[in-house]
Amino acid sequence: MRRYSACIEWLFAEEGDSFPDRIRRAHAAGLTAIEFWRWTGKDLDAIEAALKETGLAVTSLVAEPMIALTDAANRQAWLKGLAESVAVAKRLGAPVLIAQAGDDLPGLTREEQRRALTETLRAGADILKDSGVRLGVEPLNIRIDHVGYFLDSTREGLDIIDDVARTEIGIVYDIYHSAVMDERTEEVLNGRLDRIIHVHVADHPGRNEPGSGGIDLAHRLGWIFANGYDGAVGLEYRPTRPGADAVKAAIVSLGG
Repeated sequence: MRRYSACIEWLFAEEGDSFPDRIRRAHAAGLTAIEFWRWTGKDLDAIEAALKETGLAVTSLVAEPMIALTDAANRQAWLKGLAESVAVAKRLGAPVLIAQAGDDLPGLTREEQRRALTETLRAGADILKDSGVRLGVEPLNIRIDHVGYFLDSTREGLDIIDDVARTEIGIVYDIYHSAVMDERTEEVLNGRLDRIIHVHVADHPGRNEPGSGGIDLAHRLGWIFANGYDGAVGLEYRPTRPGADAVKAAIVSLGG
């Protein structure tokens, strides 16, 4: 059985509600897991209580602070935040933290930035070691959502993970971002699927629910599972229709 994780930053969200309410709505809809972005500024006690009440799991959250890992000057601040993020992930039972590489910085070559990113991730692996939590770096599209971002290529992301050479560090593969960058899933992941520690889905155009656009999400996701992926799939999309039935329909469109 595939496990789908509702990103409650966008799903099951109603104006003025709380994250615990979203967790309860996800549970009522039959989901078994949720995920969210930043943990700072949220009532972690209330979130933890709602998770215990419903039995839902947390698949991932963001490693903070969200600062450019392409800048070596940010390394110590990020590592300090990573240690704090690991503690939160362990508290909530989340096996994955998500990191973004940061912007392509003016005045630095891509080689310099890639070296800074690689060295920072390698240092982060020491913090993650034996914690039960892994870190996934996420390539993002630079054509629509993240103009100026450093890491827009899944292949380069995987190459960086190979350079880091630590099992604590992997890739978050977002099919939406990959498709926007004209990548073919079978080509960029062939022989390297073991580096993928979390998957995200949304359709294009609009970054809306699966089935609303033109990405062959069911085919791509089917290939990923057929070739050995056994992790969660994060439903990270902007819904055009509210309610549980729309989320259930999105899951059916993905192959159930």
